[in-house]
Amino acid sequence: MNDHRYSAVKAYKNEQFLASPDARILRILSEYIEPKTRFEQFDIKDTIVVFGSARIRSKEVAEKELAEAQANGGDIVDAERKLYMSKYYEATVELSRRLTEWSKSLDGDDRRFVICSGGGPGIMEAANRGASEAKGENIGLNISLPFEQNDNPHITRKLSLEFHYFFMRKFWFTYLAKAMIVMPGGFGTLDEFMEVVTLVQTLKIKKKLPIVLFGTEFWSKVLHFEPLVEFGTISAKDIDLFFRTDSVDDAFEYLVSELSKEAIDNPGLQL
Repeated sequence: MNDHRYSAVKAYKNEQFLASPDARILRILSEYIEPKTRFEQFDIKDTIVVFGSARIRSKEVAEKELAEAQANGGDIVDAERKLYMSKYYEATVELSRRLTEWSKSLDGDDRRFVICSGGGPGIMEAANRGASEAKGENIGLNISLPFEQNDNPHITRKLSLEFHYFFMRKFWFTYLAKAMIVMPGGFGTLDEFMEVVTLVQTLKIKKKLPIVLFGTEFWSKVLHFEPLVEFGTISAKDIDLFFRTDSVDDAFEYLVSELSKEAIDNPGLQL
């Protein structure tokens, strides 16, 4: 019989301590070490990261929502806009599928150029869906938010990760990436794109990192870099740090060409 009134708890099992400010460094380290272990278990050497809005629907869902709005007196203008934007979902599925099929055709046992998204709905779902349709492993780096962010069903289950810290999630986006695709999105997409471009511009990322800015109609209205050149706050050559297109074919050919020249013989995690 145990007469002790109190049973001590091991530090690494003390949830109150682990959630405290004093243990923050442990939580940060866990968001580095645990994903690293998973990627090593799956022999993943590098990724193609896809950014984009969580709010963009598939064409099928958008058509259904429009029909419901028309039948029930809903917001038809909003439903029509969602249907128009669904072309980016469909383009993401196709591009991710084609890139996965290409990566699977490469020699070697390592998993190369694995599609990686933010793990949520919308464009993120489309990226994982395209890779899944090509029967490829794919990654979802989710973030704990009070809205929007539930992991989508197309992610390889053991490669679906949940982050608390945005900066650790961004680290894993960038550290493994050998290419990035930026689809239309909101604040989060802009933040991710601008941070990566800044790292490339300042040579904090030294590896060759082709970036596709997909959707010229959208991005030409959202981002105006020419005034930055005009006023001398960036160099003219900085605008060439990314490739703009509306074409899945052009994006695929550009990425395959760049990865074939710069990355196929250079696997690994180096920045």
